[in-house]
Amino acid sequence: MTAKSRWRDGVAAVAVGALAAGLLGGLPAYAEEADAPAPADEQYRPYLHFSPERNWMNDPNGMVYENGTWHLFFQHNPYGTRWGNMSWGHATSTDLVHWEQQPLAIPQTFDENGTPIEDVFSGSVVLDEQNTSGFGTAENPPMVAIYTSAYTPAHPTHAGIQAQSLAYSTDHGQTWTKYAGNPVLDRDSANFRDPKVFRYNDPDTGESYWVMVAVEALQYKVVLSRSDDLKTWTHLSDFGPANATGGIWECPDLFPLAVDGDPANTKWVLVVNLNPGSVAGGSGGQYFVGEFDGTTFASESTVSDDALPTGEVFAGFNGGTYEGWAVTNEPGNWANGPWTDAPATGTLPGQNPVSGFIGAGLVNGFADHDWPIGSMESPAFTIDADSVNLLVGGGNHPHVDGTQLGNEPPAGRLLFDGFEFADGTTLADTGWDVTGDFATEPWRNPSTAGGDYYLGAKRLNTWEGGPKGDDNLGDLTSPPFTIADGEDHLSFLLGGGKRFNGTLEVRLLVDGEVVRTATGPEAGQLNWQSWDVSEFAGRDAQFQVHDDATGGWGHLTVDHLVLGGEPAQARSEETSVSLVVDGEVVRTATGRNSENLDWVSWDVSEFAGHEASVRVVDNNRFGWGHILVDEVMFSDAAASPRIEGYDWLDWGRDYYATVSFSGAPDGRRVMLGWMNDWDYANDIPTGTWRSAMALPRDVELVSTPKGPRLAQQVVPEFAQLDQTDLAYTDASRPIADGAETLPVAGDVVRIDAVLRPGDAEAVGLSVLGDGESATRIAYSAASGRLFVDRRDSGSTAFHPAFASIEDAPVVIRDDGTVAFTVYVDRSSVEVFTADGRTTITDQVFPNAGADAIGLWADGEGASLESLTVTPLHGAMWKEAGVDAAAAAPPAAEVSALTGPRRGPDADGDYVVKVKVGQGEPTTVVRLIEHGSVIARAYRSAASERVVEFPITDAAHGEHHYTVELENSAGITDGSGLVVRVAG
Repeated sequence: MTAKSRWRDGVAAVAVGALAAGLLGGLPAYAEEADAPAPADEQYRPYLHFSPERNWMNDPNGMVYENGTWHLFFQHNPYGTRWGNMSWGHATSTDLVHWEQQPLAIPQTFDENGTPIEDVFSGSVVLDEQNTSGFGTAENPPMVAIYTSAYTPAHPTHAGIQAQSLAYSTDHGQTWTKYAGNPVLDRDSANFRDPKVFRYNDPDTGESYWVMVAVEALQYKVVLSRSDDLKTWTHLSDFGPANATGGIWECPDLFPLAVDGDPANTKWVLVVNLNPGSVAGGSGGQYFVGEFDGTTFASESTVSDDALPTGEVFAGFNGGTYEGWAVTNEPGNWANGPWTDAPATGTLPGQNPVSGFIGAGLVNGFADHDWPIGSMESPAFTIDADSVNLLVGGGNHPHVDGTQLGNEPPAGRLLFDGFEFADGTTLADTGWDVTGDFATEPWRNPSTAGGDYYLGAKRLNTWEGGPKGDDNLGDLTSPPFTIADGEDHLSFLLGGGKRFNGTLEVRLLVDGEVVRTATGPEAGQLNWQSWDVSEFAGRDAQFQVHDDATGGWGHLTVDHLVLGGEPAQARSEETSVSLVVDGEVVRTATGRNSENLDWVSWDVSEFAGHEASVRVVDNNRFGWGHILVDEVMFSDAAASPRIEGYDWLDWGRDYYATVSFSGAPDGRRVMLGWMNDWDYANDIPTGTWRSAMALPRDVELVSTPKGPRLAQQVVPEFAQLDQTDLAYTDASRPIADGAETLPVAGDVVRIDAVLRPGDAEAVGLSVLGDGESATRIAYSAASGRLFVDRRDSGSTAFHPAFASIEDAPVVIRDDGTVAFTVYVDRSSVEVFTADGRTTITDQVFPNAGADAIGLWADGEGASLESLTVTPLHGAMWKEAGVDAAAAAPPAAEVSALTGPRRGPDADGDYVVKVKVGQGEPTTVVRLIEHGSVIARAYRSAASERVVEFPITDAAHGEHHYTVELENSAGITDGSGLVVRVAG
């Protein structure tokens, strides 16, 4: 191992840098918790993936390679664990594996009163080697960040606008200065963002200039522009809409790649991330392959969506009527919504562009936007085909069995008069104990404001209940009430914020002890929740609203407590289309939060000869509270979803905002994505931080029957983490029907597996298991798809969209086997198959201590061809990996082998030697200078005791080194060493 010793420009001393220009006085303090655990000790903290030490992170930004260092900037909230205060965080690495978090790079901008006027959204960084911008010099070219200025409503001249701006650094990205002439590209748009800039060299003319790709997010359009100096931009062309147009388009990238490594055959790849509307639902990234001539990108992989599958059209809605369907619009709605009396002909007023429908009409529930609710039902028909195919779009709010379309309370005893007290009567007046901020102005509760779907005029609301809104703190505790025999359930309406750490919840107290709790849905809508209280019959109880939460959604809304024999029936929030047979919903579908309609297919063969109907329901008034339906067809074959014919960077739920590093050496194209999904990103059950990046991937273009397509592999630098001497292997053998636990375990491992499905329905692995739950990764021979099943993976209840199965079509190999590699890292799995052409990335949150690994098969006839489970050293926070340590490493001896035996080293080339102690294992040795790790060595039980760190080209003067020794039981600070280098 060779390390070049160098100073790091005072990294530890740099706080924010000159760029803030004295505007930091109004900022909140950095979020710190005095009793917060060390990062390595947090339950879900990844050891392989980059995660910030504290607080929120989303999109990777400004990824650039410069002089041996990989720079990762990222969207960051320095003051909390949820999205907000958007600024650029910063981390660096010399090997794409080990990352060192740097000080905040580019913070949001505040005015002289401390009011935020500009958030710093996503963008890119280039090394301006020719100093075209004039921000540096020829000898010290600048790094230039091109980012989106998201101007807040408080901005004096650009309120609500998103435009592109510059910041520059002349000290290798450590401090940044915002350009005084910002913004440099302003289209007077509220959704123009995410610039990725690269240097283009025209192969025909030799001309060289900067090209920017950015997005008009709501128009599904990539905007290409050019500049000679990064300051003045002219429009080149637009691309899109094309292929997946769900949600919004974000975070584009454009780069060339040689096909099959042949530089004479180069294609261009345009990446477009979108949220929601990806192939797995929620956030994801698609790409196009084509040509770029310096002005226009021409896609060769765009898929047409206007073809009908074979079959009989039952309802196409093209004749100007609903063709005999029973239509119920909400009474009194001024727009006769949600459906009106006739099908829509396309996009309705205020709606993002609707696409994917066929013919002249469709069902579109957006009349009067998302507010009205209603239903439609088809005439009855007899099922005589194997499949019902239909086009579906709109909101992602599934039908849930057992819910009601109304908001009726259960039968029973209403407690506290439903809070419908006489005007002027406070909660405290009726015997409630009111504490904290709620006691300062007791007249505020019950409230007549806040929330939706409450009953009557009044309810409890901890936002309205004190002077501080979401920052109100305190308790509302009821007087005692007796739970009578037969009053088996306590039901209530609950809305507001969601916390799983006990800081925001309603509670049932019995004998002063908390026996039941519930938290909100992170929404203003109240919905029914129920507790089984039968075990407390005859005992006194109290109901308590506990609010110890601040910040966004730091409040609860409560109404209508009922004790009764049966639980309340939750209110449906569906935007669904369903097949109804004998009065029961037997098949159902919903949209993807997308205005693009795609094919859904129901296998109805088991209902042959039965009477049926198709029912469309819109029972949701809020975001994406509408449904789109078209072309209901009967067929003997299932229709293929168009979305699966598009090209995806990943088929999992957690691979988003993926872009590539600028300036990567040796012609590499390295991509990195945010390992999260906007559906539940703010809710994942991590602690002092939220979100991690996926593992960096080398990408290449390979020939396929569809044309050149991307193949991806984790960068080879991660091989240094392999604990090869501890790897477990299993040879060819049958896999019995059922499940078995392997004699190997681990939560930071790489698994290389080759399986033969044979006659089994499915065969695969289970990881992060504990006997009660696990994540399953398997191949379904019945469907020809590889899948990750996280429905029973541990903690899943924090968001209704999380428990899911992600799958991708994979063609079995010619020899009848399927091969895949899985990187498991404590709270995630990344699966690579088909030689890297298909990947699935998913977060999981296993039970504490869950690390079992198993094999399973559904049916007889499957076999294992080969299996290797390789434990991995950690890359961050805890690097030791697996060893037999019972205590931290013993101390080591540190010395240097230099040129002269006495006096300073002559040429700056020498060796730092570390002789580890005997006894407990020393698994990792780190060499540290100026507070940064400059070299590390991993050791096994068979390693020599002496670790040598060659140092080359050290600057003259004194070099102060320390060593750090680590094993799985702890870390030992080693002794120091001073080496003097002659001037």
